[in-house]
This record gives sequence, structure tokens and C-alpha cells, in this order.
Amino acid sequence: MAKTIVICGHGSGISDAVARKFGKEGYSVAIVARRAERLTAAAAALTESGIKAKAFPCDLGNAEAVQTMIRGVRSALGPVSVVHWNAYGGGAGDLTTSKPDELRGALNVAVHGMIAAVQEALPDLKAQKGALLVTGGGLCMYDANVDAMAVSWGAMGLAVAKAAQHKTTGLLHQRLAKEGVYVGEVVVMGAVKGTAFDRGNATIEASGIADKFWDLYQARTEASVNFA
Repeated sequence: MAKTIVICGHGSGISDAVARKFGKEGYSVAIVARRAERLTAAAAALTESGIKAKAFPCDLGNAEAVQTMIRGVRSALGPVSVVHWNAYGGGAGDLTTSKPDELRGALNVAVHGMIAAVQEALPDLKAQKGALLVTGGGLCMYDANVDAMAVSWGAMGLAVAKAAQHKTTGLLHQRLAKEGVYVGEVVVMGAVKGTAFDRGNATIEASGIADKFWDLYQARTEASVNFA
């Protein structure tokens, strides 16, 4: 049976490594992000490496657009086997001064879009015993030092969104297990080399995170693991 992974929030780091890992395992790869030109170039690079890949430009904070995108993937590449949610939204850096809509935008990307993707893909995920794989971030942690870091970085909205996403992932892990659908998260506890967060001192390899996602997907037991 043909299998397809939908990479939501494709970029040069974790998501591209996941695309390559699953692609080499025989999955067709749908890569999704806002910028069509960059996405098309990334799909071409994956295709040149022997992976069947197709670009699907989409605003992942728009639930209706996400559902339309999932239907487009199904039509072009076949049933969805895995959704990898790697999207994140900034904004609301300071919760005391930011407009409420900024926080809503971050939550739309981290939670609402992800739920829309799961709901639209759920018939396929059930039929294929598929999975939702989520890229979490260390800012989700309930810890005074983490909170101080989020404040100093001007990343309060991102911290709230990642915390909400972390809880949503745990809930979906419990809810969908009885449907045969695995839900798991890798919480990245540092900067990843070659990404926007790399200020020259990043120590985490994206390929290692991709391997961890593959291991979680194969074992299908843990809801969340930290990766540093």
C-alpha cells in the first residue's frame, strides 16, 4: 500500500530532515508552507534525491485552508498515512502589550490548524494505522527558568502556543490510540543547526530528530520525548 507523509511547516531544518527520512523509507512526501516559490524549489530538491515530493502552499493558521490542503494531498498523492506538524507562529512577544489577535494567530498555527489537519485526514489515518507527529519546543515546559527565558527572548506568545500544543498532543495521544492512530511529539530542547534559531552555537542535528521521529513512529508507545 502506498504511503504519504504531509510535512506541515516545511523549512530547511527538522521538517526537511523528516521529509528525507520518510521519503527514503518509501513514503511520498507532501511539503506544506506559505511561500510557494521556496516550497517548489524544496520539492524539486527532494525529487532530485529520488523522493516523490510535491509542494502544497498553504496558510497553516487557517483551518479551512488546511482542510482544503489535506484534500488536495489525498487527490494528488493518495491517502494520508502521517501528518508531521512542524509549523509554529510567532507574535505576542510581550503579553502585556501585544494585541490579542497576535496570540490568537500563534494559537491558530500551533493548535487550530493541527486539529483541522487531523480531523480532515482522520479517515485515512484510521484506515492506515497512521500517525500525527508533532515538533514540540522546550518553551512549553512549566519551569520558572524556561518562563524567564521566554520573557527575555520576547517569545511569550510562542511559549503559550507551544504549551497548548503540548497538551493537545497528549490529549490526542490518549483519544486516538483506541482508533489505531499513533500521536507522538519530540520536544526539541535547544537550537537546531542550520535553522533560524542557530546563532552559531547550535548543537542539535536535524537528522537526529528525524531519526527519533521514525523510532517513535515504529514503536508507537510514547506520547512525548525530549531531545537535546
